[in-house]
Formats: sequence, C-alpha cells, structure tokens
Amino acid sequence: MDLQELQALADKFSGLTCIMSVEKKPDGGYGVIRIETGNATYKKSFLDAGGVGTSPEFVPGQNYEVYIKKDLNFEDFCYRAAVLKKPMHAYVHTTGKYNVWYNMTAVPLESDDPNIGYCTYTLEFSKESDLDLMAEHSAKITSDVLKICIKLREASDFRKTMRSVAEDFKRLCGAGYCCVLLTDFKKRVCSVLGESTLDSGEMPSAAFLKDEKFIDYAASWMDLLAGSNCIIIKDKQDMDLARERCPEWYESMRNADVESLVLFPLMRNNEPLGFIWVTNFNTQDSLRIKETLELATFFLSSEVASYQLMKQLELLSAVDLLTGVKNRNAMNNLVTDMVDGVARVPRKYGIVFADLNGLKQVNDNEGHEAGDLLLRRAACVLKEAFKEFDVYRAGGDEFIIIASDADKDDLERRVESLRRKSDVPGKVSFALGLWYEDQGGDIRKAMHNADEAMYMDKRRYYQGHPDEQR
Repeated sequence: MDLQELQALADKFSGLTCIMSVEKKPDGGYGVIRIETGNATYKKSFLDAGGVGTSPEFVPGQNYEVYIKKDLNFEDFCYRAAVLKKPMHAYVHTTGKYNVWYNMTAVPLESDDPNIGYCTYTLEFSKESDLDLMAEHSAKITSDVLKICIKLREASDFRKTMRSVAEDFKRLCGAGYCCVLLTDFKKRVCSVLGESTLDSGEMPSAAFLKDEKFIDYAASWMDLLAGSNCIIIKDKQDMDLARERCPEWYESMRNADVESLVLFPLMRNNEPLGFIWVTNFNTQDSLRIKETLELATFFLSSEVASYQLMKQLELLSAVDLLTGVKNRNAMNNLVTDMVDGVARVPRKYGIVFADLNGLKQVNDNEGHEAGDLLLRRAACVLKEAFKEFDVYRAGGDEFIIIASDADKDDLERRVESLRRKSDVPGKVSFALGLWYEDQGGDIRKAMHNADEAMYMDKRRYYQGHPDEQR
C-alpha cells in the first residue's frame, strides 16, 4: 500500500484513527512498528498536544517510538492485529501523569507486501471508566474474576485470603509463582501480602525481601511501565528490553530462573499501592492471562486500598490514650502476626512484664485522677528505661515491653535498676519479670514465663510492703 491509499483508508474513520504497519520477521516475530498516517482527527489531536515524544509535528511513516516511549503491550496489540490478523480490542487504565481510560480497537488490513502487516488503530479516551466496556470479556474470564472478587468480599482474614487468591492467579496463568506485593516508596519498604509457589519449600519472598535494592527494582517497574498498565515478558525480545532498561532487575530475574513474567501495578487515585506478578506463565495463552489480570487488578486494587485504610485505622487505635504507649490491641496484633509468620520473630528477644505497684491504694485513697497520673508517670519511666523498644499497656496496671534483638545482659541491668528504684519510697514502683529468648522461641511461651517471673517479684514486694497489699 502506498501513502495515498493508506490516507484514504484512514479518512473513512470519524474517530481518532491511524494506520499502523508492522515489519514481519522470518522467525515469526516482528521488527519496526510504524505509524504510517492518520486521519484528520488523529492529526489534530497530535497538534493540539503540541507534538508527542521527540517529534514536534506528525510525520507519516515514522517509527512509533518517535512519538511515544517503547511499550511492549502496544507492540503486541499491533502485532496481533497486523501480522496475526486478529481483530483486537482493549479497554485499559493508564498509569502515570495522564490517568485516563483508553478504549483501543485494531482491525487487520490486507497487505500486498509479504514482509509488512497493516492494521487500523482507533483510540478513544476519557477520565471516567465505562462499566459496560469493562464488562466486555469472555464468559471464562468474567467467571474467573468474579470468583476471586467474591472470595475477597467474603474474607474474614484478608492476608489468609490473599494467599488463596495468589494461588488462584498462579493456577489461572499456568505459572510457577505468584506474588502480591505492597510498596511504600516514601518509606522505602515493601511487604508480601500474599504469594503462591509450586515448590513446597521456602517462599521466594524470604529471599528477595532481604535484598535492600528490591524497593529500587519496584520503583524501576513504574519507569518501565511508562504509562502502560502492565509489563509482559514472554520471550527473549521482551527480556532484552528489561535488561536494557533495568539491568539489576534483569539480573535478579535471571538468578531466580525467571523466563517469563506478567506484572500489574495496583493503583489507587493514580498512586501505586503495590504490584501483582506471575512468573514462568503459559506464554501461549498470554492474551487471556493479560485480560484476566487486567480486570482482576481493578477490583484487587480497591480491596487492597480498603485493607490499608483499615490497617491505618487500627494503627490510630493502637495507642493507649491515657499513657501514650501502645495498647493491648497493638500488642495482640503483633503477637498474632509473629505466630502466623506475617511479622518477623527475632532470634534474640526479651519480654519484660512490669506491674505497677500500689495503684489500687492510690485510687482508693486519693481518687482515680491521682491513679491516672500515677499510670502516666509509670509509662514515662518505662519509655525512658526501654526507649529503643515498644512499651505496651496490657490493661489496668500492667505494662509489657517486647525488646526485639536486645542484649540479655543489657536488659537484665535495666530491669535490676528499675527494681532497685521501685524499693525507694516516693518513686514509681513496679513488680518486674524478665524472660529472654536466644533461639527465637514461641513468643506466647516467653510472655507466660515473664508473667510468672513478675508475680514472683510482686510477692517479694508485698512481703516488704504489706500496707500496699491489694
């Protein structure tokens, strides 16, 4: 086709349309992808934008990368239409500064050149999503995503459910591994929300979360997305681009025996919440997998945002309003996370139980305001004595310190110093119990042992101060 024929064809479309050409390669792959020409609506939109990419004006027959950053998803979209002769449609939400919904259609065209394929490419965009367009998926994809949505909505334990959802995604993609990762680029931290692997041994997260550079890899994904809504690596050509743009991430994938990957960002209000990805997936079914994850991540992002909001509310409710230290709810959540393997259990840690002596007597003789003041003073003493560690008010007159990665001798000195001060009249007085673990033992057992030690100390205190016996 010559330019005049292509222009005449493009002009038959009223919507924003251009004609794409895709170079065919003997091995079945593709080479240069060009925007051959566009209709008046397309050219006007280009001029209204003041040019795109490195070109100040539209020039027919240019490599598309002159106008937009290289996008593997866009290339695959055009390749399937122009070379494989498959009508294509996609409705996607972009990442980055534009934050719009794209409704894209590509229609195959006949070509008299055996080495070049052609297709039309029509684009509509809007700020708001269209639910009807979002629902235009095959019955199989819709059914699979609906099951995952129902599972998420009925979750009583969100983290446990996310592990099950990761298993569903891995199965649907015929993949070796699936991970849902939360990221906070401001704090430079990331954490696994759910994952599933074919292996019965250690989860990959145990390895990659120890890599201090992993948060930088995650940041590089946003650059690699370049406004697209996903990253798909399905062959050597795609992997070479990853090596060119993110060489350290490429090396980490190679070291983990990753041969293919699909990755979607979890976005909320145009801000990344995290990512979901599968590795070593069924590349022969990449289009269905892309469409399934594309639809699922829209709903998953909303559920993750709700989960994070609830966690923030829990954090706000984790402080004891009277004393300013953390409360029993915060302590219970930490202990539960440690037992469930969500939070790290340090190999060495100490538990200190500190029961405030004489609170009942103060409440009875001086009133509850005086008792509250004593509790606040007690919290200040403990925060000063254990300033590197979290202090919890477990309830009433009982405080607990969880000293992660603490030195045993140092903890014993602090406890003994508090114990001596507790015997001085007029000072805030505690009955104290310490239990130290140097083998990463069960924290519940350690807390029980510290509690027992505290009651032994309390009996000793009241033997010397029978007038304060409650």
